[in-house]
Amino acid sequence: MGNLVNVAVDGMGGDNAPGEIVKGAVDAVKVNDGVKVYLTGTKETIEAELGKYEYPRDRVEVVPTTEIIEMGESPVMAIRKKRDSSLVVALNLVKDGKCDAFVSAGSTGAVLAGGQLLVGRIRGVERPPLAPLIPNAHGVSLLVDCGANVDARATHLVQFAKMGSAYMKYAMGVDDPRVALLNIGTEEEKGNALVKETYPLLKASTDINFIGSIEAREIPEGAADVIVCDAFAGNIALKMYEGVAKVLLSKMKEVMMQNLKTKLGALLIKDSLKKTLKDFDATQYGGAPLLGLKGLVVKTHGSAKAGEVRNSIIQCITFKEQDVNGKIKQYLDL
Repeated sequence: MGNLVNVAVDGMGGDNAPGEIVKGAVDAVKVNDGVKVYLTGTKETIEAELGKYEYPRDRVEVVPTTEIIEMGESPVMAIRKKRDSSLVVALNLVKDGKCDAFVSAGSTGAVLAGGQLLVGRIRGVERPPLAPLIPNAHGVSLLVDCGANVDARATHLVQFAKMGSAYMKYAMGVDDPRVALLNIGTEEEKGNALVKETYPLLKASTDINFIGSIEAREIPEGAADVIVCDAFAGNIALKMYEGVAKVLLSKMKEVMMQNLKTKLGALLIKDSLKKTLKDFDATQYGGAPLLGLKGLVVKTHGSAKAGEVRNSIIQCITFKEQDVNGKIKQYLDL
């Protein structure tokens, strides 16, 4: 029990809370005996959801709270005023060292603000970025930043590249990860002022495998392992990626159900199609870690279902076991 990875989960955050959040937590402790979950939220509500399941009782603990941070609230004000909210209490469990990691599907702004104000940045980290794993033709790539720093500087992007390299190498097992700068072309002279200033700095960094610029259309092909950008460009790329995938899946289902012939064809390729679609399901990789903090903070989609919550919790185990924070410090020479 002493080697358990303790994960604080915001039980009241997200569109599908608390039902899907609680189910995801229960699934996590059932599939992996190396984790304990601390569920924060309204005691009666959380316990009512837990009562629906059989699970190892010693590895799920309810931490009662009385407040909820809503999606539309000012993030910083909510963090400061709602100290007994499920989100703040969960973050404080990490800050106080009781938990190794935090997972929430709640307000992105509140998670970002709370992560920095409560958990705190690793000394020397200028701006912590959100870094989701996105599927590609050969596996996954890390998109960093996708939502935390819309007005980043060149020095920030260089740190993003180094932190992303550490994550991909030690959490994902990618040897010498390829780092690329998201751009409107592959030529070195292309790009806006930020990209043009960042390119030579990345090129001069000897501790990363910088391969140059990458266009958005190359991301699905797996042309790079770490894709570096400011959060404005990254969030647009990510949302477009998710939107196209959703539309294509919908259209595929529509075609396969058109008539008897297409239904029979769908039946013949059902197993292979399921495997392919699973490979491109981003939720299987968990949420987006906020890199560069003293503890692990993971943000899942606001609409996360139990499977994504479960995978986000399991993701925390690898992060802890591989000491990714320690490796990030080494990469940044901190």
